[in-house]
Amino acid sequence: MPEQPVDYVERIKWFHQARFGIFVHWGLYSLLERGEWVMYRERIPADEYAELAGRFTGGEFDAEKMTGIAAGAGAKYMVMTTRHHDGFCLFDSKVSDFTSVKTAAGRDFIGEYVEAARKAGLRVGFYYSLLDWRFPGYFEPDKYPDSAREMVEQAHAQVEELLSNYGKIDALWYDGGWAADGGGWKDTSRTAMAEFWRSAELNHMAREKNPSILINNRSGLDEDLDTPEQHVTASEPGRGWESCMTMGDSCGWGFIRNNPNFKTVPQLLQHLVTAAAGEGNYLLNIGPRGDGRIRREEKERLAALGEWLGINGEAVYGSQRCELPGGMIGAWTRSGRTGYLHIFRWPGEEAVIPLVAAKALSAKLLSTGEDVEVRQEHNGRLVFSGLPKEPPHPYVNVIRVDFAAEPQRMVEKDAAAWLEGRAGDR
Repeated sequence: MPEQPVDYVERIKWFHQARFGIFVHWGLYSLLERGEWVMYRERIPADEYAELAGRFTGGEFDAEKMTGIAAGAGAKYMVMTTRHHDGFCLFDSKVSDFTSVKTAAGRDFIGEYVEAARKAGLRVGFYYSLLDWRFPGYFEPDKYPDSAREMVEQAHAQVEELLSNYGKIDALWYDGGWAADGGGWKDTSRTAMAEFWRSAELNHMAREKNPSILINNRSGLDEDLDTPEQHVTASEPGRGWESCMTMGDSCGWGFIRNNPNFKTVPQLLQHLVTAAAGEGNYLLNIGPRGDGRIRREEKERLAALGEWLGINGEAVYGSQRCELPGGMIGAWTRSGRTGYLHIFRWPGEEAVIPLVAAKALSAKLLSTGEDVEVRQEHNGRLVFSGLPKEPPHPYVNVIRVDFAAEPQRMVEKDAAAWLEGRAGDR
């Protein structure tokens, strides 16, 4: 009898502790340097596109270097593309010859990734695209029903291979579970797509193979995790979620040769903190070059994130939601009775946060390790004084505040009392 699934609360504990992961988009499309949708966007015929497999050797792909960069960035898990919408697999498959093992590379890149990730202490996630552009049945399922059925059967077989051949996998990240634009789809609802992909059957098999696995919401079923893309939007309390985001333009997860809109380190840190403040995770993407090298801009930013998390990690890993307002300067995370004020916009020698109901016992600036003077006034005004005039850390500074009770937002019964310096909670 197959092992029973682990309770959701238990399964997701590691995920809530992690808060930060690295996404990896790499495949044949990386050779063309115009993003992972290049085959479809440019309508490259399947046979012509397949010729790229003869050039794709991954000669510079080094899984240990890649996972080392991720671990050095402070990430706790990785999610790597096993197959994107072009159908090219970075693993061995009995149901397809369009793989890195059976073409020029002659390598199982997913196997190399899994081994290196575990060695680096990272949890292992697999991205798998359900759709495959090479099948006419994806675009016109009624016109080519045999092709559509073959595509779905291939997806089931390959997910089973991925979850059978690499040991325990922590996360299954589906994509491509939607209907084709402008195709012959009569019903494009999530319910219809889940039926088309036989998602309930597919995910049941996945949980039989890996009872503790976390599955995202992109097969048409809600499963375990929500996946806001290119924005940080929290789900309801208790629901697992992670915001996936590119460093550069939103149109390119795979390598784009000229991508001038790379986010700055402060922007990336603010996204990470905002996710942590909503009890969610930040899944930040890298897109290696066609030969497998990671570009300098990505490595530099990841190193900076790792330096910051080395100082301020206690305010992010395992974070809980905090009711306290961030005012004009930043956002809060929490761990039990300890609150963490993440200051995005350094205010100078004094910082004020109103409407704090709990009594503050002490405060410390994590970037320097120095105690911070703190007092409380009317309307729960928490006043931090004696701060450095200039920000000690150039990006985001964190003040740790230990409270006598769980920090909660004060309710103002008289919303106008503060105008006269009176307490509005009376």
